[in-house]
Amino acid sequence: MAEGRLWGGRFGEEPDAAAWRLGRSVHFDARLWPYDLAGSRAHADELRRLGLLGEDDHAAVRTALDTVAAEFAGGAFAFLDGDEDLHGAIERRLVELTGEAGGRLRAGRSRNDQIASDLRLYCRDAGAGVVAGIRGLQTTLVDRADGVLDWLAPGFTHLQRAQPVTLAHHLLAHAWALDRDAGRVADALARADASTLGAGALAGVTLGLDPARYAVALGFSRSAANSMDAVADRDFVVELLAAFALLGVHLSRLGEEVVLWSSAEFGWARVGDAFSTGSSIMPQKRNPDVAELVRGKTGRLVGDLVSLLVTLKGLPLAYNRDLQEDKEPLFDAVDTLDVALPAMAGTVASLVFDRDRLAATAAGGFALATDLAEELVRRGVPFRAAHEQVGRLVAACERRGVDVADLGHEELAAALPALGDAPPDLTDPRAAVARRAASLGPAPQRVREQARLLRARLA
Repeated sequence: MAEGRLWGGRFGEEPDAAAWRLGRSVHFDARLWPYDLAGSRAHADELRRLGLLGEDDHAAVRTALDTVAAEFAGGAFAFLDGDEDLHGAIERRLVELTGEAGGRLRAGRSRNDQIASDLRLYCRDAGAGVVAGIRGLQTTLVDRADGVLDWLAPGFTHLQRAQPVTLAHHLLAHAWALDRDAGRVADALARADASTLGAGALAGVTLGLDPARYAVALGFSRSAANSMDAVADRDFVVELLAAFALLGVHLSRLGEEVVLWSSAEFGWARVGDAFSTGSSIMPQKRNPDVAELVRGKTGRLVGDLVSLLVTLKGLPLAYNRDLQEDKEPLFDAVDTLDVALPAMAGTVASLVFDRDRLAATAAGGFALATDLAEELVRRGVPFRAAHEQVGRLVAACERRGVDVADLGHEELAAALPALGDAPPDLTDPRAAVARRAASLGPAPQRVREQARLLRARLA
């Protein structure tokens, strides 16, 4: 069993089978192989620079590292029962390929600084992939908004109809939330952008290794400042998981709206066949399962964040084996988003909106009452009084079973004398939307500006 262990000389017996199974991590840390090999190449170069790895041995190790990379890439790398983790498995294979030269590569490094480096490199690539997925969904939302710039839609608060908006404005609200998500991922990656090689187990090493050279070789902008912090820090993973969890919340909110919009009760949209499923017993069913599944995945993303926070909260400096639990939540979150983001983008792209249904519901539920109150304010009525007057009018309309939008000009003027010669389009939802051109509201020209701004950011 000892072949793939990086320790054991001071122990007189083999690990207990249950203890070995508990500590073994090759079944999940194997995905870090590109990053572990990149660190090994940089380390081999540094050992050669210091004369600790001869030219022939250096060449043999570099060739062997390329062989191992090809084996991993081709799915041919064979893990053995005695391989405890990825680092040990790779060293074991290097020794098989090069003999003593492979064993020399361990000088001056620890699994502690190795895994910290591997994780940072992995986060860099995985984070970039998530950002690309976010940008893809944003692009889909902007594309859909461009096609419905002047389509009326009801806006909601408390899931009750509130004021008319445009469908494009509603879609872009989701795109802006995603824009913040992309920014949070980028912020986390900026703090992860530091090399940890040279920190050793916790106190650095005595061989003269240059941390700055590792940073350059691995594409980091800097090296860590403190060796203990370098091996113990997992803040960058927490930050990424926090960003991913909030991204999941935003995906869930969008998924919830797709579910509502596609219901018979709303009737706003139809989800494409490729993103819908049926029922095993009800032949007529057409379910927005993709939106529901994405909504459900948010629980995993939040759980991944909580899992790592709980792991970290009681750890003294520097490295502790508890930190082995940092990888699976991260991998799970990345894998979840790698599937959820394109699935949600496809769902949004597949939506077929019902323009007439949206327009018919845009003005219902007394959605233009606030416009009446604000017109009274423009005519000198204090808003407190205007609110009260319009509220009484709404109550009267409810008793009659009509909406304020159904009232003629004379009825409005009688109920609200201060309106005077108010324009006849005061209760027209399209005019109500257009009146919001000078604010952050849903007027088509403002939405067009939003779309242009978002496209510039996406570019």
